[in-house]
Amino acid sequence: MQNENLKSKIKILAIETSCDETAASVVEKTTKGVSILSNVVASQIDIHQKFGGVFPEHASRAHTEKIIPVVEEALGNIDPDIIAVTIGPGLIGSLLVGVNFAKTYSYSKNLPIIGINHWLGHIYSNFVGKSQNPNLKSQNGIPEFPALILIASGGHTGLVLMKSHHDIIPLGETLDDAAGEAFDKVAKLLQLGYPGGPEIAKAAAKIRNPKLEIRNKFQIPNIKLPRSMLDRKDYNFSFSGLKTAVLYKVKELSKNYPLNAIRYTLAAEFQAAVCDILIGKTIQAAYEYQPESICLCGGVSANRELREQMKKAVSGLPMNPSFHVPAIHLSTDNAAMIGIAAAYHLDDTTTFDKISANANLKL
Repeated sequence: MQNENLKSKIKILAIETSCDETAASVVEKTTKGVSILSNVVASQIDIHQKFGGVFPEHASRAHTEKIIPVVEEALGNIDPDIIAVTIGPGLIGSLLVGVNFAKTYSYSKNLPIIGINHWLGHIYSNFVGKSQNPNLKSQNGIPEFPALILIASGGHTGLVLMKSHHDIIPLGETLDDAAGEAFDKVAKLLQLGYPGGPEIAKAAAKIRNPKLEIRNKFQIPNIKLPRSMLDRKDYNFSFSGLKTAVLYKVKELSKNYPLNAIRYTLAAEFQAAVCDILIGKTIQAAYEYQPESICLCGGVSANRELREQMKKAVSGLPMNPSFHVPAIHLSTDNAAMIGIAAAYHLDDTTTFDKISANANLKL
């Protein structure tokens, strides 16, 4: 659908309900770039904590309850010009809440609508704000092409090469568990809280605390976990074996040590292993594809250790690419990233009857 008649200043109402966050945002595109006018997220962490993971039925019910107030808060007094909505991948019940709301709003207001891939949204979380590299290759901090992008979240882990806004090539993806999913499962094994990413990070940080008496009371042996698939030349990932290795270590060490003595060492080594795998594959791809920019995105990109180690690794590359990582609040699921993606793909707008949810949508 062509958009010659769209205004020079375009306000996009974006909706994201792919998993367990009910989110709405208004993004504005002008000739100067893209800016976020509002970004509202209603979390469901309290609902899913007792399950140690997302319970799909409860997630879709919560979306139904929260979608209207969240959208109203995001809009305020703003009249949008376009509707953008996540159409997949994700939990089908959750997706349907957002998609059906967006289609209804589009129809009732006679507004064009655009369906956005959730992973594309994560990619575009890096297309607003500044690069982490002081030697910027662009004045506004937007990644230059070709851009090598690592997406690491609860539902997906993959590397893509972005040659332009309409030429995005998947290089590799997870063959089993995603990195974020592995964090959740290992946190459950170590009897830590949910979501697993922040809990693993907190436990790993405690390994450096000399006042942690329970750990210091025992002579915990050094633990080394596998760095899955780093010896392979492709860009696929696997975290299932790493998760299983943690399970075996828990069973082995629990014969001689209480869990609350070994969990910090295990958490630190698990986090280090995930970072080594993600960074190793990215740097390997950088040498082959010589990108101008390297981007990190997805919920796992909120992990500070990963951010710091990736930044350090990228700074040592001879091709001197810029490094981009979104602000923490744009790393996890949110609607602003969906609106930003839509702002760069306005030619894909259509009518409400052409939009549908797809739980298994590919990038």
